[in-house]
Amino acid sequence: MKPFLLSPKIPVPLWISSLRFSFNHQIPFYPLNPFSSTSTTRTKWNSTTNVIITHPTLLILESCTSMTQLKQIQAHMTISGLITHTFPVSRVLAFCALADNGDLNHAYLLFTQLENPNTYMWNTMIRGYSKANMPVMGFSFFCQMVQQRIEMDSRSFVFALKACEQFSRVLVGKSIHSTIWKMGFVCALLVQNGLIHFYSVHGCLILARKVFDEVSLRDVVSWTSMIDGYSARNCYNEAFELFDSMLLSDVEPNEVTLISVLSSCSREGDLSVGKSIHEYVRRKNLNHNLNLMNAILDMYVKCSCLIAARETFDNMRIKDVFSWTSMVNGYAKSGELELARKLFNEMPERNVVSWNAMIAGYSQNNQPKQALELFHDMVEAGLSPMENTLVCVLSACGQLGYLDFGRWIHLYSVEQKLIENSVILANALIDMYAKCGVIDAAAEVFNYMPQRDLVSWNSMISAYASHGHAKQAVVVFEQMINGGLKPDDITFVGVLSACSHGGLVTEGRAYFKEMERNYDIKPKQEHYACMIDLLGRVGLLEDAYELITKMPMHPSEAAWGALLNACKMYGNVELATLSAKELFDLDPEDSGVYVLLATTCANGKRWGDVRMIRSMMRERGVKKIPGHSLIEVEGEFHEFLARDESHPQSEDIYRALDEMYLLSKLEDNVTNTSELTGLFTFYDDSSRSCINYQSKRLKT
Repeated sequence: MKPFLLSPKIPVPLWISSLRFSFNHQIPFYPLNPFSSTSTTRTKWNSTTNVIITHPTLLILESCTSMTQLKQIQAHMTISGLITHTFPVSRVLAFCALADNGDLNHAYLLFTQLENPNTYMWNTMIRGYSKANMPVMGFSFFCQMVQQRIEMDSRSFVFALKACEQFSRVLVGKSIHSTIWKMGFVCALLVQNGLIHFYSVHGCLILARKVFDEVSLRDVVSWTSMIDGYSARNCYNEAFELFDSMLLSDVEPNEVTLISVLSSCSREGDLSVGKSIHEYVRRKNLNHNLNLMNAILDMYVKCSCLIAARETFDNMRIKDVFSWTSMVNGYAKSGELELARKLFNEMPERNVVSWNAMIAGYSQNNQPKQALELFHDMVEAGLSPMENTLVCVLSACGQLGYLDFGRWIHLYSVEQKLIENSVILANALIDMYAKCGVIDAAAEVFNYMPQRDLVSWNSMISAYASHGHAKQAVVVFEQMINGGLKPDDITFVGVLSACSHGGLVTEGRAYFKEMERNYDIKPKQEHYACMIDLLGRVGLLEDAYELITKMPMHPSEAAWGALLNACKMYGNVELATLSAKELFDLDPEDSGVYVLLATTCANGKRWGDVRMIRSMMRERGVKKIPGHSLIEVEGEFHEFLARDESHPQSEDIYRALDEMYLLSKLEDNVTNTSELTGLFTFYDDSSRSCINYQSKRLKT
């Protein structure tokens, strides 16, 4: 060590020479456990040494918690000469490089003053830079070891591989693999496990399995690393088969192995394997393990087995915030919102994921008002929303038409960079703006996206289609194709819907044929419904009926509904009657079908049929669903139902409506409308729901 940093060397004290050093730095290759709120507890920097320490200064060093303390201890060690000895200086170096409150720059300065750093010190620097997400520096230290022919051990290669996991390319790690061969460490179990994990992280499962098969005496880390590699890359069958082989071997799975297999069960939806693992946990009396029980609970929830999930939850001796959140999420996703909210209210502790689970449950189950109310409560509780929270809230804004609140989220959370503007969040903004009727804002978000995925393109195509901008939707679709992105079935629903709204028959027919011919996408019910709607809107009723009769599957309500609506538009009573008959068989309780058929007959002056349809509704107990609408005035939202007089300004509202109606009558010069006084029907193509408004105040 250079003299300016340390005092002159002094004889080695007897207490140091008598120590037996035993370093056994077993490196864990398991992923960070996601099934416990305590899984992210920081590891102490000195947890890897098994040395029995009795020197008072070193004992103080082992309990050091800050660089200020460390520098004071180091100064004392320098004055006393303790710093000149290998083990003491290695502990100072380890704190600087590995402790959460350490300082890598200080570690580097200290390392450069060492005359002959040993293997442990080199390894510490590689490990420290890897831990600090500075893999280039870590790998450079490894390269210096190779170039300077520094003696290596198994941990040198393992730490270097851990650094290389952070590189996007696998080539650097392969070069380390070559060095391992040349230096004779290829049969070292620790190194083999490191290679299995490295190749698994990079998705090179064939290379990982090759190393795994070459391991002569596998331990639990070998099996777990390979199983976890398969699970992470959605190779669930391979993961299950390897787990079965492990059970037949002499190696018992540990907590991490079981959690990895349970994760595969959750993603694959394999309840039978998950139950067998639960039974294995019972037999081995591992029920006290919180992380493992959380994984079992998570598996039952994601496999939609809520009865078993609740039983597991109730029998857990210890529960943490993950346990409660998992159960709340299960109930919320299954639509059992009352049970979800009851559990949510009973939670002893909540984190942002807990709030998000409940907000998402409301938003995804058509209760957007409750979602926004809960979001307000969350903000008032002092929690900062995460990306998924804002996505759910933006969806709720879109459902309610709360444009101002959606804009507020865009302004304060995204543009002010309180949350990173990801592709997912940008997609949610596009959807929100489109549903709130501000198509220009949706297009602006889309155009300024630095990266787009398939959902981005589909959202913009659907946005243009729903607003009647057929040509713009087609242009966006062509840009997407020219950009090399392959469309999916949702893309073609948007494109065909755009063609339908824009009356682009030639283009629509061409795209319908291209689906299967060019993109290997077989048309589904939704695509046939779009085509039938397209043909019907332009008056090609016979072509629409021919297409519906040639569908390879049984026509859906949307298909027959589109044809019925076209018949109303063009006054084809016979075909409307046929379509309505099919719809009555599919859903005899849908009031919209009766109203559409009655309107078609009324337009054809077939009053007897109109009376018969209304009589049929009374006999079957079918009631017209009252329509409702929302309007925003100066930030306040007003909801109206058909024939609603509860609003304090209803008198003025109906007076204005009467005037608008009379003006429209004068413009259209309609003369013979006495029998149809007061009946207005607005048909929504997408859902076949009818909004009926019967005004008692209308006068002809």
